[in-house]
Amino acid sequence: MSNDRDLFRRAAEHAADYRQTIATRPQRPEQSYAEAVRAWHAPTPEQGTADTAVLDDLVRLAGPGLHATTGPRFHGWVIGGSHPVGVAADWLTAAWGQNAGNHIASPAAAAAEAVAEKWLLDILRLPAGASVGFVTGATVANFVCLAAARGEVLRKVGWDVERQGLFGAPIVNLLIGEEAHATVFSALQFLGFGYDRPLKVAVDPQGAMAPAALERALAACDGPTIVIAQAGQINTGAFDPLAALVPLAQAKGAWVHVDGAFGLWARACPSKAALAEGVELADSWATDGHKWLQTPYDCGYAIVRDAEAHRRAMVIAASYLPSVGDGERDPTHFVPELSRRARGFATWAMLRHLGRAGIARLVEQNCRQARLIAGRVRAEPGIAVLNDVMLNQAILRFGDDDTRTLAAIARLQADGVAYAGGARWRDQWVMRISVSGCSTTDEDALRTADAIVAAWRSNQ
Repeated sequence: MSNDRDLFRRAAEHAADYRQTIATRPQRPEQSYAEAVRAWHAPTPEQGTADTAVLDDLVRLAGPGLHATTGPRFHGWVIGGSHPVGVAADWLTAAWGQNAGNHIASPAAAAAEAVAEKWLLDILRLPAGASVGFVTGATVANFVCLAAARGEVLRKVGWDVERQGLFGAPIVNLLIGEEAHATVFSALQFLGFGYDRPLKVAVDPQGAMAPAALERALAACDGPTIVIAQAGQINTGAFDPLAALVPLAQAKGAWVHVDGAFGLWARACPSKAALAEGVELADSWATDGHKWLQTPYDCGYAIVRDAEAHRRAMVIAASYLPSVGDGERDPTHFVPELSRRARGFATWAMLRHLGRAGIARLVEQNCRQARLIAGRVRAEPGIAVLNDVMLNQAILRFGDDDTRTLAAIARLQADGVAYAGGARWRDQWVMRISVSGCSTTDEDALRTADAIVAAWRSNQ
């Protein structure tokens, strides 16, 4: 058996080898799921295996089936590049083995969250008194925020949903844009509202909610109401016009929640902040750390203006758990987990490493690179850019034909120079480009554009 130092050093060497070669590898897995299952298949171990052998086998088996999400030309989804500083902090988090459930179980983890909370709110220019729950990602962040919304709008009409549940509760009106992300609907499903029940509000050609349509929808609402808006539509990058929408909702006493999984970070970039004008007026916000903050997976933030509404929706109490003193922040009061990873360490590390200026530069860089890709491919006959490239997203159509668009996507993925995926937009297939990695350079963006053009030409 090796000692811990040797084992950890070996793991670090494997990790460094992977990251140092990712740019020259195909920007996709080299193995399908079925091939991976066959490679991993083995009988149940009866005896143990030496630690270094286990580590080496893990690297050997995983390598061919890993996606190039940390690569410089990966544009398949809005996925951050797992910055080395965040990775190193996350390694320490794993080695320290802390349960971040409360401030007694790990004072350091709770303190890191408390400081990171203040930094996040400052950099995102959100209310200083808001509370932040450190969760797995935007899916759970939406869930947490909407749980707080559910509790507060029902509390205002005399119903305690945390104690009484939804049986017999007043109906809650749910208004959401037609092009909202699927995870928001899932959060509503988990909360007992139902996936299909929200009223979908009409949007403009970029997928942003139309104020006149919301005003008409609100006029038909009576009683508790939640409006769910969006900062950064997943295909186009569009922002709901919150400066116009929030006053309309507030006039009806509605809670406004913003799904800002990646778009909320525009608030940190002076050249893009106007896109998110009015976001600060909302009641809650969901965003990811593992997108533009570049923390490792998993890391997201549920942010709620009314910290007490947040706490009421999430608090876990038991006689064996420590009580919270005056002025103390208990991490478990803002998330649905008791036992959980200390995500605050990696968040603190990335905020400290990048700072306000570094985050702004990264957002600006990725947005510029999205424009570079769009500008290059737009010049190629037969390729159309269907959206205004206002942020980091671009959607492409090839020959105005589903078959040719899907063929171009398949060819790009097979070539492996860059990776992008497909999506349905307005009842037609498009290639969706997301630029959100810290390792992507302008040269990489142009290589991606050239690879897209080559994939299109190969199918002519």
